[in-house]
Amino acid sequence: MTASRSASGLRVIAPAFIAAVPAGVRIRTRIHPTPGEETVLLAVGTHLGSLYRKDLAARIRTGKVPAAARGRTERKRALTALSSSRWAGSITRAAEDQYQLGMRGLAAEVGTLRAACAAIQKRAAVPCGETVDRIKGYRTAAERHRKTRRLAALQDRLAAGTPRIVVGGGRLWRARNNLEAAGFTPAGWEARWAAARLFLTADGESGKRWGNETIRIDTGGRLSLTVPAVMTAEHGARLHLCVPVLFHHRAGEWRDRAASNRNIRYDISHNPDTGRWYIDASWGYRDLPVPSPDSLHGSSGLGVDLNADHLAGCVIDPSGNPVGAPLSIPLDLTGVPAATRDGRLRAAITALLDAARDAGCAAVAIENLNFQDARATGRETMGRGTRGKTFRRTVAGIPTARFRDRLVSMAANRGLHIIVVDPAYTSQWGARHWRQPLQQTTDSTVTGHHGAAVAIGRRAAGFRIRRREDGPRTRQRTSAGQPSPRPGTAPPGTAPLTGLARPTVTNRPGPPGTRRRAAPKTVRGASTKPIRTN
Repeated sequence: MTASRSASGLRVIAPAFIAAVPAGVRIRTRIHPTPGEETVLLAVGTHLGSLYRKDLAARIRTGKVPAAARGRTERKRALTALSSSRWAGSITRAAEDQYQLGMRGLAAEVGTLRAACAAIQKRAAVPCGETVDRIKGYRTAAERHRKTRRLAALQDRLAAGTPRIVVGGGRLWRARNNLEAAGFTPAGWEARWAAARLFLTADGESGKRWGNETIRIDTGGRLSLTVPAVMTAEHGARLHLCVPVLFHHRAGEWRDRAASNRNIRYDISHNPDTGRWYIDASWGYRDLPVPSPDSLHGSSGLGVDLNADHLAGCVIDPSGNPVGAPLSIPLDLTGVPAATRDGRLRAAITALLDAARDAGCAAVAIENLNFQDARATGRETMGRGTRGKTFRRTVAGIPTARFRDRLVSMAANRGLHIIVVDPAYTSQWGARHWRQPLQQTTDSTVTGHHGAAVAIGRRAAGFRIRRREDGPRTRQRTSAGQPSPRPGTAPPGTAPLTGLARPTVTNRPGPPGTRRRAAPKTVRGASTKPIRTN
């Protein structure tokens, strides 16, 4: 989508808005089942997992139809005979959520594929080595042939109409074909695959005892769960764990919900690499009011510029002026596992929020970045060869969505708001107007990213980014116009002044309503020394 532009040719700046706080919370702790209890958990999770996969396959075959035609009631009735009514409700609800998530992912992939196909078609329509209407053709016929083959492959992927959902993870499934490269043994892969396909999820129910009848944890930490109907003869109607469960994070909030019988969802998972079991408790909030950015204009804020390898920040006071030394928080996310990347991102956000707290800020300002279009057409628009690959890798490595989600949720826990602003011209104008002033007030090295952080913070606070040019100001001088030329300079179009000093103005007007006597005129060559008379 092309951005709208004003009469001067600049992009129209979109208004700032405050990101909505998370609609729920999720906490995790470890559980300690005995070997016998672990065997029952594996058996129950495997049985329910098979039912979940069958129901998900049936939902995918139904396709995109109205809610009344999805057949959830019939599917739930068939699952109840093999599990229980509450387990069946959790399975069908999880299958519907997974299908909707897959459809959203499919829509995003379709948009990406269409953008990539359109970019290739535009360049392929131009003769090799030529430029037509600012569209460059491919450099050689061989490169154009390779791009047409890629276009055919993208169009084949675009023809798919149903989401590809792999219960357990597509990456883990693809690793089965080359276990050595993935670092797995056959037994290790089988254990991880079986653990990823377990289904031990129970939705909460308000008004029921402890907020959940299927997986129940009382305020004393005693955990029990309902055994499916076809397994009650072997394992009993309900499994009770001996070791109590203890939550640490938000324990008081969880205990209050459980004691008041408000709904709490529980998810039990297993990590075969460490042999540990975990349980997650989650619940939702009601819609919380979101303030307007104007209500935060009278307080300090922290502007943040997100980059591939660091976070640059600067504190903005209520008047729009940068105060204190600029911040630089390293963010190394290249070549590390996903869990490590998430941990480093959380650590950087924690340092950022600590700085905002120490400065007394009420909000953190970030850019509304989205590189989805750039990632889709990066091969055609971001250069070629080693340099182009490096630039595309840098763009793809900036965690825009993950950073925003993590920052919003972690800032909400500290009572801070996140103001999202339009990213137009923040880097360009910030480096031009604020880098040098920042460098004059601090001994640390100031980069253009720090100037961009000032620009982001000022835009969030309702101020303009660009500083006014040097010259007369309203009510500072009686006449408007450019200031007098400095020594050694001359107006445009004239010869430079050399060896001449700036003329001294002695009859400069004063404030309005006052008079000023002009200096006496002198004659060239005459003495200006006063004549003494007797």
